Amino acid sequence: MDVSSFVLLSHEQALRRQLDVAANNMANVSTAGYKREQAVFHAYVENATEAQVPDARQTAYVLDYGAVHDIAQGSFQATGNPLDVMIEGPGYLNIEMADGSTGYTRAGFIKVLDSGELATSGGQRLLDENGRPIAIPADQLAQVRITGDGTVMAGTDPVGRLAVTNFDDENLLDARGDGVLTGSGGRTLSAAQTKLRSGGVEASNVEPVSETTHMVEVLRSYQTSQRLSSDLADMRRRAIDRLSKLG
Repeated sequence: MDVSSFVLLSHEQALRRQLDVAANNMANVSTAGYKREQAVFHAYVENATEAQVPDARQTAYVLDYGAVHDIAQGSFQATGNPLDVMIEGPGYLNIEMADGSTGYTRAGFIKVLDSGELATSGGQRLLDENGRPIAIPADQLAQVRITGDGTVMAGTDPVGRLAVTNFDDENLLDARGDGVLTGSGGRTLSAAQTKLRSGGVEASNVEPVSETTHMVEVLRSYQTSQRLSSDLADMRRRAIDRLSKLG
């Protein structure tokens, strides 16, 4: 395989990565709090000092550099549940993972467990500023509300405050599925910095039309790359035929 084929192969791998990311975005278009991803690439330039033609001395390959999150906020999606919350601005709700560590999510579906503790729709307990679950007294279960700064009120009494953690670089967070992320280096926001909106959740910030258009563009680029590969194969075949006739 010659250099041109390697360059085309690296390009096609990059296109496949873009298509995988776009397909994952489309699959999460209805996932509350989901932030669309975008594949990032950089060029790897190889210098060949022995190339006969000066313009051919540098060869650029496409390398996968990972994916970044689009941190733009999604729209408010009313649910009718007064416990559901949407974070306005940066930050993530703190939840307790199965292994006891702390996870983070923007999917603000909140329910009360049989134990009286607040949890996500998936059953993960929500944590307060001190990393502890928030429990509601049994006689106040019908009078629970969450204020704009995250304070959980049971009747007229505060029983805790939802912890909201912000990260300077959200791209260092690792996705764990179901809208849950894990990572370190976060900073818990104070009550004055926390802004929650009750009665709904944050919708995904994926724009289906834009994402579909991007997928079509990727497919067309891949088809073009395949045609170039076919043309190169034809050129090599004709060159071999001509060389064989010279003998």
